[in-house]
Amino acid sequence: MAQLVLGAATSHTSMLLVDPADLPRYREWDPRIPLLDFDGAPTTYEAELARHGDALEPRITPARLAAAHAEAREHVEHLADAILAAKLDALIIVGDDQNELYLPDNHPALLVYHGETIAALPYKAAPGRADWLVRASERQYSVEPRDFPVARDLAEQIIATLIDREFDVSAARQLSVGKGESHSIAFIHTQLLRNAPVPIVPVFLNAYFPPNQPTPARCYAVGQAIAEAVTALPGEMRIGIVASGGLSHFLVDEAFDQEIFRAIRAKDKAALTAIPRAKLNSGSSEIRNWICVAGALEALDVSWTGYVPGVRTPAGTGTGLGFALWG
Repeated sequence: MAQLVLGAATSHTSMLLVDPADLPRYREWDPRIPLLDFDGAPTTYEAELARHGDALEPRITPARLAAAHAEAREHVEHLADAILAAKLDALIIVGDDQNELYLPDNHPALLVYHGETIAALPYKAAPGRADWLVRASERQYSVEPRDFPVARDLAEQIIATLIDREFDVSAARQLSVGKGESHSIAFIHTQLLRNAPVPIVPVFLNAYFPPNQPTPARCYAVGQAIAEAVTALPGEMRIGIVASGGLSHFLVDEAFDQEIFRAIRAKDKAALTAIPRAKLNSGSSEIRNWICVAGALEALDVSWTGYVPGVRTPAGTGTGLGFALWG
């Protein structure tokens, strides 16, 4: 039978791909980002700046920012080395879509893609995005149009298992004309698979957009069903699964991030499924993807974690850069 032999989780922010010399420029960019506080209430850059004063300045000198960036990049490369060394037959990617493929006219809470291939396209910048951020985002996406293989049999086994377990799962076997894979999938292809043609299965959770975001308990249960689907697949196959996104952002909550690491190491289902939904807000909502993967990997132990608290401005904005391996 097929087996889940490896699990991983990674942040996928363009902060990981920006030129280190440009990191201080987040001071110019971040004041325009809509912010929510650690409990999901609206806040502002100015309010957070007033709260911190100059306490964070020693952590965000150009040299400290570059050192943190280098450490985080080492973690990305460690994950990539481990995934490619595992010689996987397929990789399940649990990610989210942010109005790239699925728009406000229909945001599915849970969707599995089961086409024979999935298109990858170069990055197209939205108007007003800074040139230095455009360059970073371009590194996240394919440099040319191409099609990546999809493990269709596995995808359809996952769909069937989810239906049998009474999940209302959406399914897609093609993308709209002119569309390519969304950011959460593209990052895995370019940064962790290094564009190797490993067949994938994209699983999308609506992490970001109310009102139909899955609860933490539901995300964990989806992961459990994915694990069941893998073992039901005929044949000897080595399967991996990766969570794409997170951790806390756009305000870095180091204590919350460390609790996520503690819970996944301890296989603390109760803690993971009881996370208050108000804390899974803004970019921190992508922690749902980690919860799902933790549910799929109950049979494996966490073997390695890496974390860089990616604070990049005196207001405490940035990303908790988190990485993990199971197996």
